[in-house]
Amino acid sequence: MRNSGAGRREAILRAAAELFAERGFRGVSIEDLGRAVGTTGPALYRHFPSKEALLAEVLLDISERLLHGGEDRVAAHPDPADALDALLHGHIAFALDEPALITVHDRELGSVPPEPRHRIRRLQRAYVEQWVAVLARLRPGTAEPVLRTALHAVFGLLNSTPHSAGELDRDRMADLLFRMARTALLTAAE
Repeated sequence: MRNSGAGRREAILRAAAELFAERGFRGVSIEDLGRAVGTTGPALYRHFPSKEALLAEVLLDISERLLHGGEDRVAAHPDPADALDALLHGHIAFALDEPALITVHDRELGSVPPEPRHRIRRLQRAYVEQWVAVLARLRPGTAEPVLRTALHAVFGLLNSTPHSAGELDRDRMADLLFRMARTALLTAAE
């Protein structure tokens, strides 16, 4: 591996996500992971204490990136309609560009040790609450449970990309997802 420390760690996380999505957590050995990044399996223990810790880091990393990206988008767009659009564009880009992470989360969260799993869930709840706060500003009379429920349904739509993204080119898929998600959120909040 010729990358710097941060680049090496990022390459390991990316390779792990792809392999875990393709073969499942239990179907990937530490040697497979090492080969995928051009080293030996045991050399990965310099970066992660175990394969479970690597899986946890894959899911923690994306949960933190989504949360912080959402914070940045909301801060940059004081108008709630613009903030919603920015959040949608950000999540759609994630869903189209990193479908392996969606697959890994759906299938493997239960394999993450309890403490990091709780951290992942806490980050995800904070991400959802960002969206709920924006929707509440757009539709102040709508109860938060309604907004939260609609939002989870829309996340299901957006996170379906591992199953649906190959049908259309990326731009058309992004546009379709955006229109469907925005319409669903705004009509559910009426």
